[in-house]
Amino acid sequence: MSSAPEQEADRGDEFGGGPVRRPAARPGGTGEAPVNGRPRTDPALRPLPGTAVWPGSPEPLGARFKPAAGGAPAGTNFALWAGGAEAVELCLFGEPAGGDGGPEVDEIRLPLTELTHEIWHGFVPGVLPGRRYGYRVHGRWDPWTGARWNPAKLLLDPYARAVDGDFSLPPEVYGHVRDWPQQHVADTVRDERDSAPYVPKGVVVADGDDWADDHRPKTPWPDSVIYELHVRGFTKRHPGVPEELRGTYAGLGHPAAVEHLVRLGVTAVELLPVHQFAHEDHLLRRGLRNYWGYNSIGYFAPHAGYASSGTDGRQVGEFKRMVRALHAAGVEVILDVVYNHTAEGGELGPMLSLKGIDNRRYYRLQADRRRYADYTGCGNTLHVVQPNVLRLITDSLRYWVTEMGVDGFRFDLAAALARSMHDVDMLSPFLAVIAQDPVLRRVKLIAEPWDVGSGGYQVGSFPPLWTEWNDRYRDAVRDYWRGALPDVRDLGYRLSGSSDLYAWGGRRPYASVNFVTAHDGFTLRDLVSYEHKHNEANGEGNRDGSDANRSWNCGAEGPTDDPAVLALRRRQLRNLLTTLLLSTGVPMLVAGDEMGRTQDGNNNAYCQDSETSWIDWSLLADPGWRALTDLCGRLLALRRAHPVLRSRSFFSGRPQSADGLRDLAWFTAAGSEMTEADWYAPAATLGMYLSGRDIPQRGHRGEPVTDDSFLAVLHAGAEDVVFTLPGPPWAGGYELLVDTAREEQGEAPGERRAAGARVTVGARSVLLWRVASDGTGAIAESPIPLP
Repeated sequence: MSSAPEQEADRGDEFGGGPVRRPAARPGGTGEAPVNGRPRTDPALRPLPGTAVWPGSPEPLGARFKPAAGGAPAGTNFALWAGGAEAVELCLFGEPAGGDGGPEVDEIRLPLTELTHEIWHGFVPGVLPGRRYGYRVHGRWDPWTGARWNPAKLLLDPYARAVDGDFSLPPEVYGHVRDWPQQHVADTVRDERDSAPYVPKGVVVADGDDWADDHRPKTPWPDSVIYELHVRGFTKRHPGVPEELRGTYAGLGHPAAVEHLVRLGVTAVELLPVHQFAHEDHLLRRGLRNYWGYNSIGYFAPHAGYASSGTDGRQVGEFKRMVRALHAAGVEVILDVVYNHTAEGGELGPMLSLKGIDNRRYYRLQADRRRYADYTGCGNTLHVVQPNVLRLITDSLRYWVTEMGVDGFRFDLAAALARSMHDVDMLSPFLAVIAQDPVLRRVKLIAEPWDVGSGGYQVGSFPPLWTEWNDRYRDAVRDYWRGALPDVRDLGYRLSGSSDLYAWGGRRPYASVNFVTAHDGFTLRDLVSYEHKHNEANGEGNRDGSDANRSWNCGAEGPTDDPAVLALRRRQLRNLLTTLLLSTGVPMLVAGDEMGRTQDGNNNAYCQDSETSWIDWSLLADPGWRALTDLCGRLLALRRAHPVLRSRSFFSGRPQSADGLRDLAWFTAAGSEMTEADWYAPAATLGMYLSGRDIPQRGHRGEPVTDDSFLAVLHAGAEDVVFTLPGPPWAGGYELLVDTAREEQGEAPGERRAAGARVTVGARSVLLWRVASDGTGAIAESPIPLP
C-alpha cells in the first residue's frame, strides 16, 4: 500500500489536475521560487510604468521588429501559437553580452491579451533588435492527459531567429520535479522553481536583407557532388583560417576553407545540424557535449556556438555571409535538419519550449498520454500531422531558403516525418505540403529514408522530387571490397544508378545519393583499419554505435607499422573512392575522407568535440595522403567533364544500333558479356562499359548528347587477374586513366592498349580505361588534367 504522498503523486485531483509541489529552494534561497534571484512578489518584476502592449498582429509568428514609420514608433510584434493555453506572458530581458554594454535589466512580464486563431499576440513599442525575450505559458498541469503547462518555466520562442546563452540542465529547467524520490511518478509532480536564470533567451533580430548581391549556383542534380561537413570541425585546425575564426561560420566562409572545396571539385556542402541545439544531460554529466547537433530546439536560429561575431543576433548575419562566400565559389549549401524530434526528450526530459507551449499537440503521445511515441530513439517525435506543427516546419524551411539563402535540406529520419497517425505514408500531410509548396519544391530535398519505428525502413519509396541516402549502395560497395559479396548482382545495380529502387514514377538516377561513409560510422580510413568499434572515449562502455560496420582491417586492428598492411589500406581507400565517384547517381563524400582522416576507430563520435572529430589538415603534408586527395580531385574533374559518368537517365542495357552496341554492358574477366548465370556465380572481377555514343538523354534543343566511352574494371580478389579488353564493336583501343594499384596516378594516363589485349589487373584494384574508336588507341580529347 502506497503512502499518502505517493498516492497523491500517482493520480490527479477530481478536476484532472496533477499535484503541484514547491521543492525547497536551492541553498541560500528563501523557499519562494525566485525569478532572477528575486521572490515572485518583488515589484521590480512587474511591468515597468509606461510599458504598453498594443494589440499587434497574429502574423507572422515569432518576434518581428518594425522600424518607426508614419508617426508610429519602432517596436516589435510578438506572436505565439499556443492553442490550449489559458494565458501567455511575454518576458523581456536585458540585452545580451555584446549588446549595449549596460547592466542587464530584470525580467519584465507583459501579458499578451489578444488571441486570434489560437495565436497570442501583441506589439511592444520600444523593443529593438538585440532585446532578449521568452514566454511563460499558463494552463493545466495534468500529465495523465498530456497537459504539462507550467508558467514557472521560461520557454524559448519556437520562431526565435537568434538565441543567446547555453542550455545547461539543472533541476530548475525541468517542468517536473526531477529529483522526486519516487522516480516512476516524478514526471507527474510539477516543479515550481523558476527556470529563467538557467535557460537561453530568444533575441529580436532586424530584417532587411534582400540577397540582391547573391547568385545561387543552382547546380542540376546530375552534376552535383555533395561534401558532408561539420561547421566547427572543418576549420577548427585549419592553418589558413585565422585562429579567431576557426570553428565558425566565418571560418567556413574564409577563402582558405573555400579554396579546398573548389580545388577538390565538390558542388555542395551538406552541413551537419546548424539549428540551435542543446546538449543532453547524460553528456554534460560526463563532461562531454553533443558535437553533431542532432538535438534541435530552435528551428529558425543558427546555432550560436558556431558564431565568431557574438550571440546578440549577429550570428544571423555571419551565417548569411558564409552562404554568400560559398555561393560566389559555386558551392551550394544544404542543411541537415532534424524536424523529427527535439531536445526536450520524453516525459523525464527538460521543459525548454514546445513541451511547455502545448505538449499534447506538438508531440506524438501514446494511448497512455503521459508517455511519448518515440519513432526516433531520442525520446519524442514531433506530431507532424497537426497543422501548427506542420506550419512550424514549413515556415522554418522557407525561412532558411528565402532569408538565409540555403539551397536544400537533408531530412534526418525522414520516415518519421512521413508518418500519418502511425504508419509511414507517402501521401502524408508533410510530403503533400512539400510537393505543392512553390518555394520548397524547387530546392534540393534529401531523405534519410528510415526511422526506428515499425515499418520505418523506406529506401526507394519516397516520391518524385526527393532524393534518398542509399544505404544499399553503401552496404554493397563495402561488402564487395572486403570480399563478402556472394555474387555481383547487387553491385551491378548500385554502380549503374540503382534502377531496381528508383526507376519508377519518373524518378532518375540522381534519386540515389551514393555514399560509402557518413558522419555516423567509421571514417573511410577507419573502415579499412578496424573491424570493431572503439568508442570507449564516449563513456558508454563501448555499447554505443553500430556493431554492423561491414569493415575490414586489412590484417591488423588499428595502428600498425607493417608496410604491407599500410599499403593495402591505402589501396583500398583508392578503390572505395574510385568506385563511389564512377557510380551513376549523386556521390556524397565526408569531409576529410579524401585526405585519410581517422577517428581512431570511434564509429559514433557524436559527443567528441575534440581532435577526434576535427579535420587534421596536417595530413596533406604526407605525400601518401596528398596523393589520395589528388586522386579524388582527378576523379571529380573526370566526372565533371563527361556526361556519361553522370547520366540523367537510367541505362537500358539494350542494343542501341545495328552493330549491337549497348549503352551499358557488363563483362567477365575473359572479355565476354556476362550471362544470366554469371550474375549468380561467385565473382571478384567485374567490367562495366559505359557507351558515350548512346547516352540515354538529349540536350536542351533535343539534340543527341555524345561523349567518350569508358570501361571500368573492378577486381576485389586477393591475387592479380588477367582481364581481356573487349574488342569491336565495343572499342578499337583503350587509354588507361586510373589504376588504383599505383600510389601516384600521374604515371597512369597515356598507357594505351589494343582491343582484345590481355592486361593484368592488380590484386584489389580498379582500372579505368577510356575507349578509342580505332585500333591505335588514339583519342582526340586531351587527358583529364591533374587538379
